[in-house]
Amino acid sequence: MPRKSKLEDRLAMKKEHAWDLLPAREKASAGALATAYRKFLDEAKTEREAVLAIKRYAEAKGFLPLGPGTPKTPGTRLHYVWKNKCIVLAVLGKEPPSKGVSVVATHIDSPRLDLKQNPLFEESETKIALLRTHYYGGIKKYQWATIPLALHGKVVLRDGREVDINIGEGPDDPVFTIEDVAPHLFRQSQAKRHLDEGFKGEELHAILATLPTQKDRKAKCRSKLAALDLLNTAYGMTEADFSSAELELVPAGRSRDVGLDRSLVMGYGQDDRVCAFAALDAACALGTPRRTAVALFFDKEEIGSEGNTGARSRLLVSFIGRMLELQEGEHRESALRGALESSEALSGDTTSALDPVFKDVHEPQNAARLGFGVVVTKFTGSGGKGGSSDASAEFTGKIRRMLDKRKIPWQTAELGKVDEGGGGTIAKFIAEHGLDVIDLGPCVLSLHAPMELASKADLLCAQRAYRAFMEGA
Repeated sequence: MPRKSKLEDRLAMKKEHAWDLLPAREKASAGALATAYRKFLDEAKTEREAVLAIKRYAEAKGFLPLGPGTPKTPGTRLHYVWKNKCIVLAVLGKEPPSKGVSVVATHIDSPRLDLKQNPLFEESETKIALLRTHYYGGIKKYQWATIPLALHGKVVLRDGREVDINIGEGPDDPVFTIEDVAPHLFRQSQAKRHLDEGFKGEELHAILATLPTQKDRKAKCRSKLAALDLLNTAYGMTEADFSSAELELVPAGRSRDVGLDRSLVMGYGQDDRVCAFAALDAACALGTPRRTAVALFFDKEEIGSEGNTGARSRLLVSFIGRMLELQEGEHRESALRGALESSEALSGDTTSALDPVFKDVHEPQNAARLGFGVVVTKFTGSGGKGGSSDASAEFTGKIRRMLDKRKIPWQTAELGKVDEGGGGTIAKFIAEHGLDVIDLGPCVLSLHAPMELASKADLLCAQRAYRAFMEGA
């Protein structure tokens, strides 16, 4: 056995599995945290559902709605819902917000298939009624075929009534699916396509119904009409109501433990609800922090953080302004700018774990490893760091000291090889307001697939890191 080098032990960096570093009491808590996390995943398959789930979880831990008469004493817990697609949690600190706040920002949208505004049609030869979709976010389109899909969302009817839809999650619910051609028949057609075009966007049609209506045998599209009749009976919908609807097809079914050791969680939407849940649980575990702690849950990250619910909106600025008004009685523009520039943030987002099969897309020395702790990502972007905020050495060093002080297992990584990989987060949009910010979150296998894999150890490390940051460690 080779003799251990004292110099190497003192100077070289070590990569160790989180399970080898976590104390026994932390290991024991990982299972309970993962159980609560899986429940959250199953309840929060859309951004609207995530807002409701976060609100319920926070209110059970003493969070109150921000509004007239809100207490302003340190330790007060507040929540604020924005457009039903974003939510903010805050725990008031001992210091005034003009001295800065501690922000953990995540996103609660995930890749999916949205229904088009005019989605219903009946294929003329087969008489099968189908739904046209438009994919949302970066996906491998072929992964969404032949799996059970559930329909979630909201419809605003012609008379203004709002209807919530959730079909496919109950044990006796029907599901939807996208069919695929048999391997016996694809050699001269689909097999010759590039993998990225195994399915084209306009081929992602979900099966809605196949039985023709018996109420009107003279109708042109009887299967489509039968489906509309069922929707009308259940929800009061007509075909025109799809134009004022937000309906999403997501993988049906519940999250599961993976492996004989149950060390992993498999579920839909872990990018980025693993960070969202870790931030939620961390905020709920706070006492009275030194600085006001803010957990922000944005929408629209998967399509560039656009719109009035994405990180490019004024939500962060507006909420900090509200904190100034609440705790200091005024909201001057100069004070708001000073508060933002004195604040610090973690951008909670996932990165791709080193793939045990497709290792060649990674540069292993700078790749994240599943189960090796939370990942600190100094920069994202692609190629020459395009589209990245690139955290400073000073702020990176501060976060590193915090993690070491709390004995939280962590690693550094970038997303794939320089000319192969790349991706973006909300960090750059937060940085535009003057905050120091860095990406920090678990790594995930099968990133952006219908079902992703995350480590329970990494979830725990993320929760501990977010809590330490909001506590001001």
